[in-house]
Amino acid sequence: MDILNYQKEFLSYLESKDWVREPKNLYKPIDYIIQLGGKRIRPILTLMAADVFSGKFKNALPAALSVEVFHNFTLIHDDIMDDAPLRRGKKTVHEKWDLNRGILSGDAMLILAYQYFENYEPEVFQKLAKLFSKTAIEVCDGQQYDVDFETRKNVTIDEYINMIRLKTSVLVAAALKMGAIVAKADDKNANLIYDFGLNLGLAFQLQDDYLDTFGDPKTFGKQIGGDIIENKKTFLYLKALEVADQETKDKLRYFYRKKLKENTIKITEVTRMFQILNIPHLVSEEIKKYTSKAFDTLDQMDISKENKEKLKAFGTWLMNRSI
Repeated sequence: MDILNYQKEFLSYLESKDWVREPKNLYKPIDYIIQLGGKRIRPILTLMAADVFSGKFKNALPAALSVEVFHNFTLIHDDIMDDAPLRRGKKTVHEKWDLNRGILSGDAMLILAYQYFENYEPEVFQKLAKLFSKTAIEVCDGQQYDVDFETRKNVTIDEYINMIRLKTSVLVAAALKMGAIVAKADDKNANLIYDFGLNLGLAFQLQDDYLDTFGDPKTFGKQIGGDIIENKKTFLYLKALEVADQETKDKLRYFYRKKLKENTIKITEVTRMFQILNIPHLVSEEIKKYTSKAFDTLDQMDISKENKEKLKAFGTWLMNRSI
C-alpha cells in the first residue's frame, strides 16, 4: 500500500460525505475549504500508521477525517488572523464570504472533527478524544505564541522551534498516533510514532518557512512572501539576525517594523538579504537535522523492516515537496 493509494482511499471516503446541509450559509464555507484540496498529508499519516500496526488501515478512515477537518478549521482561522487573501491558490473563506462566516464555520468544523470519534468503541474513543483535546489546545498555544512573536522585539530560535512544535508538529504527531490507537498498538510504539511525527513536523514547517519565501507560487498555493509581509519572525529571519553584520541587522529590523500596502520592494530586499547570508542553505541543514531525528526513532519501533522503510519513504517524499 503506497502513499497514492492511501490518498485515493481517503479522497473516496471524503467524497462520500455530504457537507452542505441547512443552514447552507454555515456549511457551504466548510465544503469549500474541504474541497480546496492539498496533499491530505495528515490523514494519510493516520491511515499509514494504522496499516503499519494492524494491516487494516480502513478502520482509521473516521479518525483520518477528523484530523483533516480539524486541520482545515485551523486554516480558516489562521487566514482570518493573518488577513491572508489566498489559500491553495484560491480565495480564503473570509475573503469569499465574510469574517463572521469564517469564524462560525470554523467553530462548526472543530465540533464536527470530534464527532468522527463516535465511530469507535469506548476505549478507543476515549484515547482518541484525549489525544485530540491535548493537541487542539497545544495548536491554540502555538498560534498565540506566533501572534505574540510578531510584536516582540527579541525572539530566540529555541522559542521559535517550540512555537512551530505546538502550532504544526503536534498535529502531525497526533495524526500518526491516532492511527496507532485505532490499530491498538501498544503504548511504546504509539509514543514512538508520535515522536517520529513530532520531528518530521518540525522539518515540514521549516520547509514551509523556506517555501514561503523561495517557493513557486503555482505549486506552493499561498502568497509568496506572506511571512515577510506579516513580519513573521520565522527561522529564516531569526537565523539571518544571528549571522548578519550590524548594518544588515538594522536593515532587516527596519523592514520588519513596517506594515505596508505595497510590499514588492520589502519582499525583494528581504529575500536578497536572506540569499546573501546563505539562509537557504542554513534552513536546509536544520530541515535535515529534524528529518534525521525522525528517522532515528524508527529504529526503536517494534515493526517490520518493510514498514520502517515505508515510514522513511513517506518522510523522504514529504521533504521533497515542490520548491
